[in-house]
Amino acid sequence: MAERIWLRSYPAGMPAEIDPDQYGCLAGLLEALFAKFADRPAFRNLGCTLSYAELGRLSRDFAAYLQSLPGLGKGDRVAIMSPNLLQYPVALFGILRAGMIVVNVNPLYTPRELEHQLRDSGARAIVVLENFASVLQQVRGDTPVEHVITTQVGDLLPAPKRWLVNFAVKRVKKMVPAWRIDGAVGFRAALARGSAATFAPVEVAREDIAFLQYTGGTTGISKGAMLTHRNILANLEQTGVWISGRFREGEEVVVAPLPMYHIFCLTSTLSFMKWGSLLVLVTNPRDLPTMVAELRGLRFTVMTGVNTLFNGLLHAPGFGELDFSALKVVVGGGAAVLKPVAERWRQVTGCFITEAYGLTEASPGVCANPLESPWNGAIGLPFPSTDASIRDEGFRELPPWDGAGDVEKHTGEICIRGPQVMKGYWNSPAETEKVFRDGWLKTGDVGYMDAQGYITLTDRKKEIILVSGFNVYPNEIEGVVATHPGVLECGVVGVPDAKTGEAVMVVIVRKDPGLTRESVIEHCRERLTGYKIPRHVEFRDALPKSTIGKVLRRELRPHPKP
Repeated sequence: MAERIWLRSYPAGMPAEIDPDQYGCLAGLLEALFAKFADRPAFRNLGCTLSYAELGRLSRDFAAYLQSLPGLGKGDRVAIMSPNLLQYPVALFGILRAGMIVVNVNPLYTPRELEHQLRDSGARAIVVLENFASVLQQVRGDTPVEHVITTQVGDLLPAPKRWLVNFAVKRVKKMVPAWRIDGAVGFRAALARGSAATFAPVEVAREDIAFLQYTGGTTGISKGAMLTHRNILANLEQTGVWISGRFREGEEVVVAPLPMYHIFCLTSTLSFMKWGSLLVLVTNPRDLPTMVAELRGLRFTVMTGVNTLFNGLLHAPGFGELDFSALKVVVGGGAAVLKPVAERWRQVTGCFITEAYGLTEASPGVCANPLESPWNGAIGLPFPSTDASIRDEGFRELPPWDGAGDVEKHTGEICIRGPQVMKGYWNSPAETEKVFRDGWLKTGDVGYMDAQGYITLTDRKKEIILVSGFNVYPNEIEGVVATHPGVLECGVVGVPDAKTGEAVMVVIVRKDPGLTRESVIEHCRERLTGYKIPRHVEFRDALPKSTIGKVLRRELRPHPKP
């Protein structure tokens, strides 16, 4: 491969390499942080704060509880199905400390989606917020799940606030559908049992799996990326050295509005913890007025988010009046940060949005722009200890674009290698083989590198649709739509959307002439998470196809009017 030309563009003092082996496993890192920052606040949510010492004690109790469950041991998978609440890091860190593997689950999954993930991962235990227990109830009998721990929104809040919040959620707002799961244990009861049980530290190797993080990869079939302890530890170090130049230990206040089940928030949370930061978890980032109210009076220094969220906040009443005087770093990922949003954010807050790029298979960080640099349309420079290469269809390396001539001749698939790259896909050797070649991970994303080493993303080979930073896979949506009795054929593409970046569009050839848009949407609503539901439904007499009968998705997109 060619020289690492991007190193010449690195900010002063940025190392070319990091040491991914400072800790033997994530539990070792966590326990060091719990001791080092014991008296510092660690997580805040719904007006309540846990210190690093309290987080250490509670996660130890949860780890001991898991170890006490019959048939559960090192390497077993434990799922978490919850939005951002204080219970999330307690359960997450408890699973890791017990030597088990975390399976993060989107709490908005439909029964079909949840069943697939639990069955595929082989999860034997799950922590689920009561609000979603009815979904689990419908599929539990068809999954390997033996142990269910349920929690309520206010479970880690002090009394009487805990009682009031839980009563309001269940009885006043009626946000908890009726459910019954025999043998389910409450989260507080689990912690109580764990506190009286013996916790046995587990010997975990760096190459052991820490997370099964589900993604569609190169196809629409959801697969678990096997992220090892070393993968995550490496990416924490890579992202940490990149963004922490102005950080001070024990002084950073981080706003974390993205869900912890999303790989971007998951890894960034752990990265910020290395500085003894206070992380402010936002339970419902869609409720912008409440989020703005929570930020009022808070001198936050760091924030992560996606373009949709930044744009929404800029239009939320009162956001412009917040105190941004301490704000140092804002990181945008998950989807492209649009230029108008980046520029407006800078005007309102005085801080640049640093655009970064990654994918689940890389834990996820791959590259980012230097801090305090204006929007440039690029996804940045490869992180330390990361190699990036642009390859053509024959896997030949393409030279950087020097700004002259046809950029298309320098555009190909972005391929990467580094210590953060996954071990492979869980129980999917054939799918793993498809994305690796000669030690490189083929990202499925298309772009080019310029003479300074900056990478610009131009397209997605995988045809993934990015809705508010979440991956939506056309194959999955087509599979659901095709089950409607009134549908003959269908194709799914992403179309630009001012609010979510992209939206799902489905083009249908009717079997039933009376098929309506409303019927299609209702069919999808019963089977798909909200962000996957098509926003646009179009009916045509035929779909464009290749000579072998494959639907040509690129031709489904509406053509701009002259």
